[in-house]
Amino acid sequence: MDLDLKGKKVIINGGSRGIGRAALDIFAAEGCDIAFFSRDQKRVTDTVLQLGKLGGKVIGEAFDMNDSNAYKAWLLSAAERLGGCDIFIHNASSSGAQGTMDWELTVRLDMMGAVTGCETLQPALEASGNASVILMSSTAALETFIYPQAFNAIKAAVITYGKQLSQLWASKNIRVNTVCPGPVSYPGGNWATIKEAMPDLYNKTLSEMPLGRFGAPADVANVIAFLGSPRASYITGSNVVIDGGYTKRVQF
Repeated sequence: MDLDLKGKKVIINGGSRGIGRAALDIFAAEGCDIAFFSRDQKRVTDTVLQLGKLGGKVIGEAFDMNDSNAYKAWLLSAAERLGGCDIFIHNASSSGAQGTMDWELTVRLDMMGAVTGCETLQPALEASGNASVILMSSTAALETFIYPQAFNAIKAAVITYGKQLSQLWASKNIRVNTVCPGPVSYPGGNWATIKEAMPDLYNKTLSEMPLGRFGAPADVANVIAFLGSPRASYITGSNVVIDGGYTKRVQF
């Protein structure tokens, strides 16, 4: 299916590996212009080189979003250099920084990263006339998972924020949805680390996956690309669970 994404302007925070990188691969292949950042300069450079071969504009920079004012400035600069923003994806998380137990870090990255991103980019998104925001949450927000920690609680707050924002922004032609991935494994990711450090937890979790495998970044990225596209023009305020059947709750 042609997602009708050619020429769209995409801004994503955290995009040099895992789900973020897989999403960038899709958006670039669809002909989008892209701006992203990540903390690792080498991964950023490699990502820019690879995505640049697909022909669209690619802006990638090494950046740490812990500084709220610098984060706002980067977002505004990215939108200016791209010539607007049609799709904003809030992907950066304390999980990627191995800080899921750190309340201040998780609030700053996962919650305020979403709020600051949306508020800063609102004028550009309104100007788009057909904009989409995707906020990354987690199945850890939907059911009790391992033990109480900041990541689980704050990711639940992101879902509520996204739902409320979708109601407020619908009249502005800005769609807002959240995505909840289940366990996703890739080289260098959290579950690859857990496999080495806590094999019992890894194997127990794998045994509970109805489809018999962990998710791959592309499994989630494909849904992100669809939600960002005009093909999903009637979807807003939704929370899409992508977990291979891992969660047990029934959602009515």
